[in-house]
Amino acid sequence: MPTVRLEAETESVSFTDLSRNPKGVAARAAALGRLRVTHRDAPDMVLTTAVRAERAEENLTTASRLFLALMKQDDGAKSLLLALPEVFPWVRHLDAEEVRAFAVELLEALSDAAELGAGEAVHRAIISWRATARINADPDQLRESVRALDGDDLGPVEVCG
Repeated sequence: MPTVRLEAETESVSFTDLSRNPKGVAARAAALGRLRVTHRDAPDMVLTTAVRAERAEENLTTASRLFLALMKQDDGAKSLLLALPEVFPWVRHLDAEEVRAFAVELLEALSDAAELGAGEAVHRAIISWRATARINADPDQLRESVRALDGDDLGPVEVCG
């Protein structure tokens, strides 16, 4: 999956800069809209204003609700399904039923991200379906994935609940 680019990706400061000059770094972040804070021993962070973050959440919620509403209409669902190959070229390796399942799972994940703050669901849906497409695209992997297990009994499965 392509890396999501931040508008101010080229603009960054180190965590040390932030700790030494918090007011200056905060002013720079406010002026730029957002600022990447790099950290040697931890993942990078993004510093932004609360208003900008709230607007981004509102935008995600609006887009999610719009796509869910479109999926409830035949023409809207058809348009979304036709758009998927442009956004995710690898869907060409999924059959029609898999593409529909991916679309539904993706839109549900977007809704969860918007309504519940569960952003990992979107990433998980995309990488899972991309892995399926990758297997489908490779005849050897596809053959292996549908191969019967030759009666191998792996024993009882304990269900934890």
